[in-house]
Amino acid sequence: MTAYRLFGAETSPYSLKVRSFLRYKGVDFEWIGRSKATDEEFAALARVPTVPLLLSPNRPANQDSTSILATVEADHSEPSAVPEDAACAALALMLEDYADEWLNKLMFFNRWGQKPDRELAGERTMEQLLDGDLPRAKKKTRDQIVKRMRDRLPLVGVEKKNEKTLKPSFERFFTLLNAHLEKTLFLFGGRPSAADFAIAGQVAQLLLDPTPGDWLRAQAPFVAEWSKFMDAPNAGGPFKPLSELEETLLPLFRDEIAVTYLPWAKANMDAAEAKEERVTLKLDGKAYEQITQHYAARAFKSVTRAVQDSKDADGLQAFLDAVQASDVFA
Repeated sequence: MTAYRLFGAETSPYSLKVRSFLRYKGVDFEWIGRSKATDEEFAALARVPTVPLLLSPNRPANQDSTSILATVEADHSEPSAVPEDAACAALALMLEDYADEWLNKLMFFNRWGQKPDRELAGERTMEQLLDGDLPRAKKKTRDQIVKRMRDRLPLVGVEKKNEKTLKPSFERFFTLLNAHLEKTLFLFGGRPSAADFAIAGQVAQLLLDPTPGDWLRAQAPFVAEWSKFMDAPNAGGPFKPLSELEETLLPLFRDEIAVTYLPWAKANMDAAEAKEERVTLKLDGKAYEQITQHYAARAFKSVTRAVQDSKDADGLQAFLDAVQASDVFA
């Protein structure tokens, strides 16, 4: 019997994030695809109807990908996924949260907000859930899946009025990430961090969809190839200090992370603490509004504490000052 059992789905970026991390750690695990054949067992073990779900030998069942990576790292410290440079470790947590909470909006926007991507995604989801045993009324079933997912778009901030913020954010992030990955094997040097696994999980989904996939392969080829390698990565060397990464990492934070994700995450956290139903702010000079996301608020609060606890790390404060993000963590 394997030590770990992972319920997941090929259509879930968070499932792929955890699966590739377990592969990197070299731990023995069983992958159990979420489908009608496994639904009964999954329902008996899960607290919420979403994947991933990791069953561990010595820990409670866990469905939070960020928590899963942290606990597996604690139990299996080698090969490490935490940069030795404390400033890089803090920035990695920030990028992991960016992927989980902001980049996921961009994935949802591209997958479920436009044709033909949403119809093709609906077909993939239908085949996965039904184990390939497709109903006669395939189009009707597919359209029901598409409608259910489109109804969820406002919950993650994908609303028509926000498209003018989301689309440029997508192109800007991957242009800057591509320039960074042209210079380094992983985000923080010769081995992957939690941020690599989180971003790669989202990219793997985007590559499945024709519109963002074609754009990434044409405009961000280093990102596309890195994502494939991240399915089962190996350490290629040590982590690098922040000073050796700043040339391309700083523009990524200054021109995208600090322009969209950080102000949204801070405003969303403040809205949640004030028990406000919606968060409204300007991002990149444009009005942005969405339903307050309470899980994202809790996640960013943890990131904020980690960054504040690392403020004395060599180079971190200067980096935050340079990208104009110091006020977020004051």
